[in-house]
Amino acid sequence: MPQKQPVNSDLQQNLLIKSIYRFAPYWQMYLLLLLTAFLCCFIYLLRTAPLYEASATILVQDKKRGSENAKAIEDLDMLQSKKIIDNETDVVTSMPLISQAINKLHLYAPVYKKNTFRDKLLYNDAPVIIECGQPEQLAGLGKIPFTFDALANTLSMEGHVYSFGQWQNTSFGKLRFTINPGYRAPAGNNSFLFSLENIRSLAHDINDRLKAVPTTKLSSLIKVTYKDENPQRAEDFVNSLIDAYTNAGKTDKNILATNTLAFIDQRIAVVEKELHDIEQRKQQFSSRNGAFDISTQGRLFLENVSSNDQKMSDINMGLSILNEVDSYISSNNNATGSVPSVVGVGDPQLSQMVEKLYNAQVEYEALKKSAGENNPIVLPLKNKIEKIKPDIAELIKNQRANLQVSRKNVYATNNSYASLLNTLPKTERQLVDMDREQNIKSGVYSFLLQKKEETALSQQSIVPETKLISSDLSEDPVSPKIPLILFGACVMAILAGTCIVIVKESLSNKVMFRDQIELATGFPVIGEISFGVSRDPIVISDDTKTFIAEQFRRLRMTLNYNDVHDHPKKILVTSAISGEGKSFIASNLALTLALTGRKVALLDFDLNNPSLNNKLNISQRDGITDFLLDECSLESIIHPTDLDPNLFLVSTGRLPHNPTELLMNGRTELLLKQLEKDFDFIVVDTAPVIPVTDAYILSKFCDATLYVIRHKYTPKIFLERMDEDNKMHRLINVGIVFNSIAPRGTGNHNYGYGYGYGYTYENSRKGKRLGTSLS
Repeated sequence: MPQKQPVNSDLQQNLLIKSIYRFAPYWQMYLLLLLTAFLCCFIYLLRTAPLYEASATILVQDKKRGSENAKAIEDLDMLQSKKIIDNETDVVTSMPLISQAINKLHLYAPVYKKNTFRDKLLYNDAPVIIECGQPEQLAGLGKIPFTFDALANTLSMEGHVYSFGQWQNTSFGKLRFTINPGYRAPAGNNSFLFSLENIRSLAHDINDRLKAVPTTKLSSLIKVTYKDENPQRAEDFVNSLIDAYTNAGKTDKNILATNTLAFIDQRIAVVEKELHDIEQRKQQFSSRNGAFDISTQGRLFLENVSSNDQKMSDINMGLSILNEVDSYISSNNNATGSVPSVVGVGDPQLSQMVEKLYNAQVEYEALKKSAGENNPIVLPLKNKIEKIKPDIAELIKNQRANLQVSRKNVYATNNSYASLLNTLPKTERQLVDMDREQNIKSGVYSFLLQKKEETALSQQSIVPETKLISSDLSEDPVSPKIPLILFGACVMAILAGTCIVIVKESLSNKVMFRDQIELATGFPVIGEISFGVSRDPIVISDDTKTFIAEQFRRLRMTLNYNDVHDHPKKILVTSAISGEGKSFIASNLALTLALTGRKVALLDFDLNNPSLNNKLNISQRDGITDFLLDECSLESIIHPTDLDPNLFLVSTGRLPHNPTELLMNGRTELLLKQLEKDFDFIVVDTAPVIPVTDAYILSKFCDATLYVIRHKYTPKIFLERMDEDNKMHRLINVGIVFNSIAPRGTGNHNYGYGYGYGYTYENSRKGKRLGTSLS
């Protein structure tokens, strides 16, 4: 393991250097992108209002998670509902509560001060407070200009003057303008703007900046945060939202208590009337029949009957309660209301299921306020309620059947007592019946009075189920975050520049880099010639010290590695297609060799499109075509040049009709052998290999082949076919010359070995290994 560390470090260093060599030439583009990004950030920050954050923490009485006084409140309050923290966070941020806070603070009519880049929102420092008669009907309007005259206490808008404190009919609806008591009129311009916003849209916009989350998973604390461009408005909105949430909980409990008391009062009135009627009938009967005393046997019998009647009363009370519960679950529409008491039934399972139904309805009402009636979150709870009701109905059915059996048994016992009652006087029997009915109604009446007192006590003990723990307001803006925006702009600019470079260079179908040549073919790259701005076809002379001249000198030295230096050699120069600069390479290479004192012959064997005579400024005379046709001697086609006394040109001559067949007539080899006797080097410029086959014919008579590939010009497809084509039509001793390498990037600066035209770091290291040939 310790031995691998230097390798990894070296690899990372190589990758870094490669990246620098590849992207550094584009530094001007990166700088421009960075400046553009910073300018966009500056404009964005000028036009974006800073946001301040107000927060508050509230305590919710959650029985599941507990609080210090939850048990005491539960014992005192029969109407206490169960709250789930996760649901309450949605209730706090529900649209109805947000709309209440908007209406309370009149946020639908904000006032602005006109500024150059961004209109400033006014709140406590606004000159007026604008109220709308029907804010829920606002469609939303753009900013409306108005002027405020503090001395005259008037407001001017659209050519009309409006007074304060009264409802005014305007073209935007019924509005009322009130002077803001906290406004201090500045000297000078008193022009302002206001807008009227749709409450629904405004509530959605506020909801995006409003957040309510539990502080921890096990606590009943909810943290409410809200961001606004005015810090005081943010704080007031959070406070108003919490007030609306607290009042909503109290209102729900008051409605439940009121409905329960109304139901109990209704039942008390009915039972009280029935009890009064029984007492009147008993009084009238006693007065009419003189039945003021009962015999000892009658009293004993009455005690037995009373005990049996008490059982019957309990049974009837149970059946009555079952009927009330059955009516409740069959007629209720999932809304919370007064739940009949099941105390007289004595079945704990029924009591638990009724309580479970009520809790589910309370939770359904809470979710319906926050999420809407048809929300997918609410529908499962609604289905749960609908599923509980049949279970309760089935239980009621079973309980009713049991009570009816019990009542039948009591009736049977009463019949036995009735037979005994026949032995008593008729008057006493009638009086006993009245007393029994009176006892039954008195028991029901006492039960209802007890429940009424318990409900009234619960209503009076209603306390807010939420408590404000803490509140906070940020002194500095929390958004936009300037360092983060600037960092993001830098990252985006760098990524954009990198993508541009990658797309520009990777998606091109032309040869861009030396390593593309080395990966596509097994032939070595023996020379690189950079792009020259000069239009002169000859770029080298005896005293030339330019960079491109030095590259040709390097190419001359590199010929050592192709065994072309020890004795006169014939060098063929060709390319894939026309325009890759083979004639340029051939003429300048020949001149470079001639500058060493060697005698050099430059042959223009491009019998289709000759160009060397124009490059060397020599008129067209007898040439290669005439010699191959055996119409002239060798001496007559060799012409000296003005560039160097050691450089001679053998031009094409007239253009033949059949150049390929002419090259194969046998005199081509004779020409080259005769020239080889008189010259140290023979440089043959021939036609490209893709259009014609002249180069393949000439290659077998030569000692080496220079294959020219032009930067950003030669298609990659021709490069990829070189090895395959050479198997069928062999070129002798091939070496590649990478020509016209243009500087990379947005400037003409060169970096390291790449000189700005496509070297990677790895290629530069390969170049170093060539030794003095590239030095």
